[in-house]
Amino acid sequence: MGIKYFEEEKVFKLDSKGVSYVIALVDEEQFVGHAYFGKKLSDHHVRHLMRLNEGPLVPSKNNRDRAAFGDAFPFEYSTHGVGDFRESCLKVRTSRGHEACSLVYVSHKIYTGKPALAGLPATFGKEDECSTLELTCIDPVLKLEVTLVYSVFEDNDAITRSVRIKNTAKEDIFLEKALSACLQLDGLDYDYITLHGSWARERHIDRRPLSHGKHSASSLRGESSHQDQPFIALTTPSATQDFGEVYAMNFVYSGNFLAQAEGCQFDTTRVVMGINPENFCWKLASGDEFICPEVAMVYSDAGLGKMTRTFHDLYRNHLIRGEYKDKKRPILINNWEATYFDFNTDKLLAIAKEASSLGIEMLVMDDGWFGRRSDDNSSLGDWQVNEEKLSGGLSHLVEEVNKLGMKFGIWFEPEMVSPDSDLYRAHPDWAIQIPDRTATLCRNQYVLDISRKEVRDTVYNMIKSVLSSANIEYVKWDMNRPLCDLGSFALDAEHQGELSHRYMLGVYELQERLISDFPHLLLENCSGGGARFDAGMLYYSPQIWCSDDTDAIERLSIQEGTSLIYPLCSMGAHVSDCPNHTVGRRTPFSTRGHVALAGTFGYELDVTRIPAEDRGMIPSQVAMYHKYNDLVRTGDYYRIANYSENHQYDCWEVAAKDGSEILITYVEVLRRANFKTRTLRLKGLDPNAVYENEETKEQFTGDVLMYGGVQSPETWGDFSSRLMHFIKISK
Repeated sequence: MGIKYFEEEKVFKLDSKGVSYVIALVDEEQFVGHAYFGKKLSDHHVRHLMRLNEGPLVPSKNNRDRAAFGDAFPFEYSTHGVGDFRESCLKVRTSRGHEACSLVYVSHKIYTGKPALAGLPATFGKEDECSTLELTCIDPVLKLEVTLVYSVFEDNDAITRSVRIKNTAKEDIFLEKALSACLQLDGLDYDYITLHGSWARERHIDRRPLSHGKHSASSLRGESSHQDQPFIALTTPSATQDFGEVYAMNFVYSGNFLAQAEGCQFDTTRVVMGINPENFCWKLASGDEFICPEVAMVYSDAGLGKMTRTFHDLYRNHLIRGEYKDKKRPILINNWEATYFDFNTDKLLAIAKEASSLGIEMLVMDDGWFGRRSDDNSSLGDWQVNEEKLSGGLSHLVEEVNKLGMKFGIWFEPEMVSPDSDLYRAHPDWAIQIPDRTATLCRNQYVLDISRKEVRDTVYNMIKSVLSSANIEYVKWDMNRPLCDLGSFALDAEHQGELSHRYMLGVYELQERLISDFPHLLLENCSGGGARFDAGMLYYSPQIWCSDDTDAIERLSIQEGTSLIYPLCSMGAHVSDCPNHTVGRRTPFSTRGHVALAGTFGYELDVTRIPAEDRGMIPSQVAMYHKYNDLVRTGDYYRIANYSENHQYDCWEVAAKDGSEILITYVEVLRRANFKTRTLRLKGLDPNAVYENEETKEQFTGDVLMYGGVQSPETWGDFSSRLMHFIKISK
């Protein structure tokens, strides 16, 4: 078991294969403190790292300085109002208006396996894969019970954390802040990394030095957002892809969040993560329990690359579920950029016939098939087939597509409603809004109050009816606007602050119902592109649309930032038309294919209208996908060069876990005149084995490829790209 309690020292030691996390109980009051997180230790005697012998002393020996102690002690879960003036994880308000809370340890449990989180996405593991510690604390004055839950994956250097908060008093308590994790680090000499962006340029890596004060990434948009990602990493300043220490947190949640690092007065660092406390207030009645979503924590002693591969393995093995968890996904063609709203049965079948002849395996019908939807100004919420557009009905279209040997998929936006819709006219109070205030439209649509059961049931029944009417094997679930004007007609004044989280719980319930009722369905989440690309969504869908920007060069930075945390198999990536519909850039068709190969791979174009030369390349791209996808989906990802840093070229590698093969993707973004090839130092190989370049038949030992390197392949022109495939031929 990866968790032990040393009773004499009052120390909990959590061990994975390469990492230790140590918690200690302190003073007669049993404060829960953080002692260590880092490279695996053989010993548990690390209490000295908490500086308990330095002033201010623990309260039992020096109660006159209790507040000073509270403002310096490395609390495992910080609380508000009793002397710790750093960022708190828990802030409560009593019915009398008081806001102080102090937690002390009362009991613990250690067991194999990992519990599910009711109504929430979370990692999972069998009894022989992970073990769990539950530390139960109380505030004896408030009679508030707080259970800190830690799980350790023995096969993976990740530790997950969540919190349960229960009111055992007779009076109501209001949670004004309930974060999921707090991490205390010694020193202040770190860089911190977040992923920042906007629509069509999501998750660009942002790295800067930490300093005194608070540095955060957050969202108040009701979604994890285009702008920020529920992720933060602290690194030693010299850390690279391969060297240096990294401490990272990723929130398994899809709504409002806060991820913050604080440089504190004694040159220590506190990192917190959880539901954003702004616009949040949860009424906890007597006997009620609130469950905080999960945080995944990773420590790496070998740079960002090891952190990345740890997250990838954790999510591929212990978060993604369902039939497609370990399965190659069908190559799809989506009609959105091909036709937008201007399509009918004949046009879709023409695309499908041509696509089928080229080896494409699924047709996805995007927005515009329902209600009176001829543009984005009406009909969201009216999930009935428009048979004027789809002559013969949906079942006829699907049958014809299936006759071509293709699967069929469909687009929904279940969380939204158009003002011009039958649903809104019948139930205007079902939209999130504040009475007497002009409701804010975005993309000419409102957000349905998914926190309400009757709304969820109505929407889901319409979706289920459509999916049951034909052989539909894929759903793209979209969400095209953020939440604002937060008000629900179903909640009284004391519960309005719960709306954003209740909304997210409602979305999770809907998606759980969908994949339970249709277990063979391939679900792909989307939110105006990549506004809800997060670990919470991966629990329900094995892939998420990465960005509405499909330009291959723009995708280099987007996919680099995304793959910093999330496995390649989760990134929705397509080959699209040129000039690109977002930036107007023209890139070679081959480069578009190579970049999309680093994700789920598909097409976003009218295959009947693209140049014949491009169309003629599709069968070879289909073969390329089938040849390499098992490796891309399951292998170890290594970043070799970053276009976002060098502004000239990009390069990444996927290596089979057994070292049997590697695939290198090289993109020459800007061609230089009169320069030699570059030396690429490969990674993840068996140094003693011999590898052969499949194309050139050149052979090299693994140590030569890793420590000496190999020359970059010849390319011609800006935006050109090549693949290099090495196969292990002997030990």
